[in-house]
Amino acid sequence: MLLPHVENQIDRLWGSLTRFPDLNLYLYSYVRKEAVLSSHIEGTQSSLSDLLLYENAETPGVPLDDVREVSNYVAALNHGLKRLHGGFPLSLRLIREIHEVLLAKGRGSHAQPGEFRKSQNWIGGTRPGNAAYVPPPPEYVMDCLGELEDFLHQEDDSLPLLIRAGLAHAQFETIHPFLDGNGRVGRLLITFMLTEKRMLQEPVLYLSLFFRKHRHLYYDRLNGTRKDDGWKEWLDFFLQGMRDTANQAVQTAVEIDRLFRSDREKIEQLGCGAPSALLIYRLAQANPIFSIKHAAREAKLSFPTASAAIQRLSDAEILQESSGKRRDLNQAYSQRQSNELPHRFGMADPRIFSCYDYLIVLCFPSDAASRLSPSYPAIPSPEFWSDYMRPDPRGKPLSPTPTYSTKAGH
Repeated sequence: MLLPHVENQIDRLWGSLTRFPDLNLYLYSYVRKEAVLSSHIEGTQSSLSDLLLYENAETPGVPLDDVREVSNYVAALNHGLKRLHGGFPLSLRLIREIHEVLLAKGRGSHAQPGEFRKSQNWIGGTRPGNAAYVPPPPEYVMDCLGELEDFLHQEDDSLPLLIRAGLAHAQFETIHPFLDGNGRVGRLLITFMLTEKRMLQEPVLYLSLFFRKHRHLYYDRLNGTRKDDGWKEWLDFFLQGMRDTANQAVQTAVEIDRLFRSDREKIEQLGCGAPSALLIYRLAQANPIFSIKHAAREAKLSFPTASAAIQRLSDAEILQESSGKRRDLNQAYSQRQSNELPHRFGMADPRIFSCYDYLIVLCFPSDAASRLSPSYPAIPSPEFWSDYMRPDPRGKPLSPTPTYSTKAGH
């Protein structure tokens, strides 16, 4: 059975994260990576670098509305976690609050932020008559949501939390209670459920990449639950996503920890320049893309001191200037055909610096060792990794089933 393996791997994930002296350094970028991926499912084109540049008041390489949507996602996630940590229950009221923050600025601000819909919506097609799926009429939305809230509050230990999360996500997407933002709120719901019940101590497990990778199959499995005969297939798919995502998160955490340790050893060899270099490096761990001006301000160093420290880190191949001097970056990223990585550095301030190796590990942990600089030590796979590198228990690999695509809602 898949469920015990998933639960075990989530325990391993949290164990691997305890090795970080400051988990917030990891969470800052990891949460933003999730925001980018979840927003990509909605059609935004913002990259991780665009978001980091936007947050640092630099100039991103995409329309501002795209970056605002991703920034709103980060704000909504943080708002929900703050409320849960303060003892507020996961409820319809909190879901409305999260939605209001999510659509506060940008393209979705017209779609009644924080309000459940009072009109009919649909997925795919141009009208309900030719839609792929039509959610419940508006007069039934509150009844459906009331039953969902009751389910969220049930204290039933006989139903494992991961199963409950999978059922709740599918039901929320079926109700589609908002005019816009249903997919992003529904994906956040999974994280909030696992965090509220303390299966996760921090928000370190997200399914957006898995759902995006198997997008057609994701929609197909969700649609199967609406016919009353597809719940097993949906839960199998959901648990596979949890397993694969936890595996990936473990590998990312292990490799980032190794990278941080390797970089710190290099910094300790810088002699009298080590203290200021370490201040800049700690800034780079939390915010991998920055300007000299920003680094000097945040580290409380003079501009010349910050410049010298950044030069030392660049000479040690820990930092690099992210435009102008490394033209091969754009080529490397475009070959991956991915918007997950910072690939628009040329549109930013020409004196922007980045923790390039860190971004590679964060976004592509599975092949980071082969792509990192030669001075970075090879990363052996953890022994337990092979136990989970196995095919689907039904004997079939996950592959998209092109049944239909949607234009809204997920």
